[in-house]
Amino acid sequence: MLELELYSSENELSHDEKKLLEMAAEAAENAYAPYSNYKVGAAIRLKSGKIVTANNQENAAYPSGLCAERVALFYASANFPDDPPQTIAIKAKTSDFKIKDPTPPCGACRQVMIEAESRNNKNIRVIMQGDNGRVFISNSIENLLPMSFQASRLDK
Repeated sequence: MLELELYSSENELSHDEKKLLEMAAEAAENAYAPYSNYKVGAAIRLKSGKIVTANNQENAAYPSGLCAERVALFYASANFPDDPPQTIAIKAKTSDFKIKDPTPPCGACRQVMIEAESRNNKNIRVIMQGDNGRVFISNSIENLLPMSFQASRLDK
């Protein structure tokens, strides 16, 4: 069963969570999304307190682009391999329509996130916000991706 914390606005969040959402929104501003005009930003707080931000990067060959969450996670893993992710905030924006509900990570991003949780043996808190101000928080990726495909499910 999906378990989410629901908030009517970011004002109900802790200072650190609110700041992470703001940084995700700032990252979305610089997204390269000329085809969809759907800009997504992600901000990850690592165990050390360091924050990594990234955004989606589209490509004319659609499957070649990457989502903000994966760009941020791969960057963090490559540059701070011993500093696991603790929390990720996700914020999307577009001028084409109103994003009513918080934008959850896509399936591919959830799979990369579950690998990070598994590899570090630590849940990753996910904070998501839409245009109406509402915030959804999941305390783990496993919650967003039940019956996930993981190395722990393989008998080696």
